[in-house]
Amino acid sequence: NHYVFMATSHGTVKKTPLAEFSRPRPCGIIAVGLDEGDYLVGAALTDGKYDVMLLSSEGKAVRFEESDVRPMGRQATGVRGMKLGEGRRVVCMLAANDESKSVLTATEYGFGKRTPIAEYPRHGRGGQGVIAIQTSERNGSLVGAVLVDDNDEVMLISTGGVLIRTAVSQIREMGRSTQGVTLIALGEGEK
Repeated sequence: NHYVFMATSHGTVKKTPLAEFSRPRPCGIIAVGLDEGDYLVGAALTDGKYDVMLLSSEGKAVRFEESDVRPMGRQATGVRGMKLGEGRRVVCMLAANDESKSVLTATEYGFGKRTPIAEYPRHGRGGQGVIAIQTSERNGSLVGAVLVDDNDEVMLISTGGVLIRTAVSQIREMGRSTQGVTLIALGEGEK
């Protein structure tokens, strides 16, 4: 059994059997019902045994088993995956089927780190989550996270159009509630 697992910026998650997407139309088909102002932040192909992580702009992460979300049809809106503070949003969704990788987090002012998945406790969906990276005045908000291993490279692009490419092995592994290190040096006013 394969599923499409989706998450939105308002913290809603949804799992739909892949078979429901087997008859595409030229104009597309609805994958998820969205509330006003909400949008999709991630989608992954899963097999029913994945762990899902949602990461918010305030640097929090919630991790739960995919089986916490029952399958539903394409038109459905979904269920709560993460409880968010005022003005906060989910920035990304990660889906992992083992604990071999690390979570690389990056903030708007160019800081980040990597933390082993095992350091993120599994809780049921719908909670506020645990700190993934501190969102301080220095760091700014969390803007992205990806699953990585030592063989990967990442690219970071600033609002000023500067791109850097770096080996993941060069980025320090650090605990969850730390601020991280500089990933990209930014010019004045850049994010």
